[in-house]
This record gives sequence, structure tokens and C-alpha cells, in this order.
Amino acid sequence: MIVVACPGQGSQTPGFLSPWLELPGVAERLAAFSEAAQVDLAIHGTQSDADTIRDTRIAQPLIVAASIIAAEELERRAGRRPDGLAGHSVGELAAVALAGVIGAEDALRLVGVRGRAMADAAARAETGMSAVLGGDQDAVVARLQELDLTPANYNGGGQIVAAGALPALAALAEEPLRGTRVVPLQVAGAFHTAYMAPAVEALRQAVAGVATSDPGVTLWTNRDGSTVADGARALELIVDQVASPVRWDLCMASFTEAGITGMIEVAPAGALTGLAKRGLRGVPAVAVKTPEDLDAAVALLNGEA
Repeated sequence: MIVVACPGQGSQTPGFLSPWLELPGVAERLAAFSEAAQVDLAIHGTQSDADTIRDTRIAQPLIVAASIIAAEELERRAGRRPDGLAGHSVGELAAVALAGVIGAEDALRLVGVRGRAMADAAARAETGMSAVLGGDQDAVVARLQELDLTPANYNGGGQIVAAGALPALAALAEEPLRGTRVVPLQVAGAFHTAYMAPAVEALRQAVAGVATSDPGVTLWTNRDGSTVADGARALELIVDQVASPVRWDLCMASFTEAGITGMIEVAPAGALTGLAKRGLRGVPAVAVKTPEDLDAAVALLNGEA
């Protein structure tokens, strides 16, 4: 089983879309996506600096658009779809589009709403996120609870992302648990926590009129790592996930139970491949950062690697 994984926010880098725009048809595809998301993806994906594309309103549509474009090109070159799909956080919107649950332009319209709503929610309080690397998971979670922080992402491989008020995150960094390292993340707020409750309602209203189909391949949810066979339910889970922890650790555990033989992370790739090295030991993983990486991904998808 080959799983395609779609990354989440923070994976974008300045200019990362430039090589993709050299492929036939991508400029036109990106123009349609830009209109749906109400974001100039071509400009932000090729010319904008790191601070600009860190803006949640821009980052989320950029990431989803890139993942869809890269995965579509992978499928075209390989001549087949992957066996399974999963996305990390906002990457779930790319995954449901690629699984056939919703149309690609619907995914970009929804991620535009999601990005704007989450940015507005984040502006209500000074919050952020930090990765806690290493340590015992139970001990880390207990420490976060002491500081009134939320474990927003359980990423597996010894990584938990803490989210909450900036003073509490500073206290966590100043006195880390023994055996852990705290790394502040370049995001605008405490995503996947109660701080995002206003964004949940905005996204729920946006999905109300979106037509759904059941997924055409195995699709996993960040809610608990289980598979979702009903398209409407998949979209409902993505809405709720805005204010709920991301359980990527459980997704990887489910990949293993399903007999995963390889993972392909589509653009802007790197983060999930890194987690796979620790959470999916021995499973080949390819990060498709540019079109040059597609040959290796096609080989893995077609069992030629």
C-alpha cells in the first residue's frame, strides 16, 4: 500500500511554486485556484517573502494548491492513483479533494475561508505554537496542562506541538522537561485549540452547500487515525478539526496496520517525510518538493523503487 500524504501549515518556503509553474497547464490551474481561494497564489508562491507567506490567509491556500497540483501530476505520470490518502491539518482539504470527496476548486474555496477565519480568530489573543521534541508523552502532556497549554498536534516520533498563550509558551521554553527541546513555530496563533472555535462555525457555514462523494481510495482522518468511507462525514470531521488536536501519530499507526509499503509526501514536502523516518521505520518515503522529485515518487508508486 502506497500512501500519499499532504502536508500542513509551516511547510511553505519562499518561491517553492516556481518550478511547478513551468509544467504545462499549471499556470491555468493555479489561476482558477487563486480565484476560488481569493488569493494570488502565483505571486505569493513565486515572489513573496517568508513573512508574507507565513500569513495564515496566504499559507493555507498555497499549501493546498501545491499539494493538489503535485499529486495530480504524480498520478498523471504514474498512470494510477495512490492506494491511500491523508493530510496533516490543512492538508486534509487537499486529501479529500484528491480522494474525490469534493472538487479541487471547492477545496480551494474552503481553504480560503478556513485561512481567513483562523487568522481572524488568532487575532483575538496573543497565542502561538511550539514543538516539544523528545521526552515521555504523558509527562509532556501533563506539563502542558500545568501551564494551561493544549497538545495541539500529536505528530509521532517523539514530537508534540503545544499551543496557547505566548507567556505560557515562553515558560515552557525557559524550563523544558528533562530530555526535551522546545522549538517555537512560525505560525500566527494557537491552531487546533479552543481559541479557534469562531473559525469552526465560519467553515461549517461554508461547507453547507458543497456537494460530496464517497472517497475513491482509503482516506484517513486526523481526528483519531481511522479511515472515513463517507464523504459528508469526512468534510464534517475537517470542520471540527480546526479546534481539535491533530492525531498524526494515530494516522501513522493506522498506515502500519493497513500494511503501508511506501509514503509519498507531496509539495511543499519535507515535514511529514521527516516524521515518517521516526514513526514509520523501514518504510520508504519520498518527498516531492519539486517536479524533479516526481521520477522517484512514480517509481515508488508503481513498485519500481
